[in-house]
Amino acid sequence: MMPADRLTTLEIRAAEQEKTIEELSGQIAEQWKVIDRMQRKLDALTDRFLAIEEQAAPDVPVTKPPHW
Repeated sequence: MMPADRLTTLEIRAAEQEKTIEELSGQIAEQWKVIDRMQRKLDALTDRFLAIEEQAAPDVPVTKPPHW
């Protein structure tokens, strides 16, 4: 293979890798958005559950276990 061909091949590979990295970065950003939404929903549901539990048994305080 001629040096010019090798250089062209390397440039093509670099461009393909750059495109792949950009695509993966975009996918990761979208996944973080989904995770953030899910975390907020989980936090809201946890708060609601604790409130309902406190209403059901007002004499017993609801506390998180020490490992939380």
